[in-house]
Order: sequence, then C-alpha cells, then structure tokens
Amino acid sequence: MPTAVLTDHERTAVQAYLRLLQTVRAAMDAPSGAGRPVVVPPSALAEAERALAAAGLEGNEEAFFRLLHTWCPEV
Repeated sequence: MPTAVLTDHERTAVQAYLRLLQTVRAAMDAPSGAGRPVVVPPSALAEAERALAAAGLEGNEEAFFRLLHTWCPEV
C-alpha cells in the first residue's frame, strides 16, 4: 500500500485520472461498429481536467505522474 499522504485535491485528481483510464480502456475494448472511432465521454475528460486544476497539477504532467506512481504503482 502506498505510503504517500495525498491532499484531498491530489487524491481527487488521481481518482479522476483512474476513472478516465478505465473509461478509455472500456471504449477501446468495445467492438467497433462500422469503423467508428473510439469515443470517450467529454464529461470524463472534463472531470479529470477540473481535478488536476484543483490540485495545482494542471500542465505539470511530470509531477502528476510521479504522484500517481507513488500512490498507485501498478498503473
């Protein structure tokens, strides 16, 4: 289990990212109909963007992924 202590905003950002990741994986795994592109709901992207901004991580992917790896190394 991770030892890093996250702030509420950081935890929310990590959770939003994990939900977005699961949504993208589900969309990619779904059978494509008539060659349609994979569609990820805009609300999933917006949630992740809001959470990153609230945590002060917007535009700082390196810090976010370091935080994510510390908290959830299997991702």
